[in-house]
Amino acid sequence: MTGPADDLPDWLRLACVPGLGAQGQRALLAGFGLPGHIFAAGRGALAAVVGGTMADTVLSAAPHESIERALAWAGEAGNHILTLADADYPRRLFDIADPPPLLYVKGEPALLSRPGIALVGARSATAAGEANAEAFARALAQQGLVVISGLALGIDAAAHRGALAAGGASAGTVAVIGTGIDRIYPARNAALAREIAASGAVVSEFPLGTPPLQHNFPRRNRLIAGLAEGVLVVEAALGSGSLITARLATETGREVFAIPGSIHSPLSRGCHRLIRDGAKLVETAEDVFEELRGRLGWPAPVVTPAKGHRRRGAEPATPAEPPLQAALALDGETARVLEAIGHDPVDLDTIAARCGLTVDALYAILLPLELEGRLAQLPGGRFQRIT
Repeated sequence: MTGPADDLPDWLRLACVPGLGAQGQRALLAGFGLPGHIFAAGRGALAAVVGGTMADTVLSAAPHESIERALAWAGEAGNHILTLADADYPRRLFDIADPPPLLYVKGEPALLSRPGIALVGARSATAAGEANAEAFARALAQQGLVVISGLALGIDAAAHRGALAAGGASAGTVAVIGTGIDRIYPARNAALAREIAASGAVVSEFPLGTPPLQHNFPRRNRLIAGLAEGVLVVEAALGSGSLITARLATETGREVFAIPGSIHSPLSRGCHRLIRDGAKLVETAEDVFEELRGRLGWPAPVVTPAKGHRRRGAEPATPAEPPLQAALALDGETARVLEAIGHDPVDLDTIAARCGLTVDALYAILLPLELEGRLAQLPGGRFQRIT
C-alpha cells in the first residue's frame, strides 16, 4: 500500500461523503489541505467552501464499511491506493482539469509516472487494425515508452498485448478501466488484465465494486490522455470514444497521432477527421517516437555505418529486391494474389477477376495466407490484407 496508513482512512472517508463528488473534494482540499484538517474544521469554515448543507453532510460522514473494504484491498500484495498527496501520484494528471483524488492501482505504480504513449481505437476493429496496434505498441514499448490503453476489446487489447510482447525491462503497459479495480470489464479480458497487473499496472479512479456504467468510460478516457505524452488513434469511426480521448489530449497539450486507412472503411473516417484537424499522420512507430523524443528531451540515436556500407545518399550497387518478395518471401503467384487484394477489404469474385484465377485455385492460395496471419477473412466473405 502506498501512502501513510494513518492518513488513507481520512481520504477514503472524504471520498464516501454523499453528493460531494471529486470536484467538491478538491475544493475542500484546496481550502484546508489534508482530509484530516477538513474533518477537524468548523461548520462555518466548511460552509464558506461548499455551502451549509454540504458542510453538515461532511461533518456527519461516519466511517463506512466500504472504507474497511478498501483498506483491506490495499493491504494485499501488489495493491495500492494513491492519493493526491502521495509522491507516487502521477504528476501529469495535474495537467487535466479534474485529477481524481484517489487512484486504485493493481501492479506497479511507478509506471504511471514514466513517459507513455496512449494507443486507442475501435472495439470492433479490423484484423489489420489489431495487427497495427499490436505492432506499434510492441515497437514503442521496446523504445522505452509505457503503452497506455483502456482494456477494451479490439484495438485496446491488441495494444496491451503488443506492449507485453516487447519483453525485457523496457516493456510496460497500463490499463485504465472504467469500473472498480475489482470488476474487470469486459470479462473476456480478465486474463489479459491479470497479465498486465503482473508486469504493468491496472488503474481505476472508481470505488471498489463500481459496475460498468456507460458514463464512466468517457471519464476513464481523460485519464488515458492525461497519463500519456501523446495519443495514437489506430482505427476509429466518427463519434467514437477514441475521438473523445484525442480531443481531451489536445486540450491537455498532448500530441495526437492517427494512422490513415482506406477511404472506404468507416473505421478510418475518425482517423481521417483527426488528421484534417491537425493530428500527425503516422505510418510507422518511428514516426511517433521521433516526435515524442524531442518532447521528452531524449537524445537521437547515434548511427555508425558498418564497415563497407556506402555513405548516406549513395546509390546501392544493385537494385533492391521488390519489397513484397523480400518481406514475405512469397512465390510469384501468391505475391500476385496479395497485390490483387490491395489494402482495402475485397470480395472473392473481385480478387479472382483481378488475378485471372478460378475460385478453387484462389482458395488454395488464400487459405495458407490466412493461416500464416497475412490476411484475414471478414464478414460478408471479404478479405483484408494484414501484411
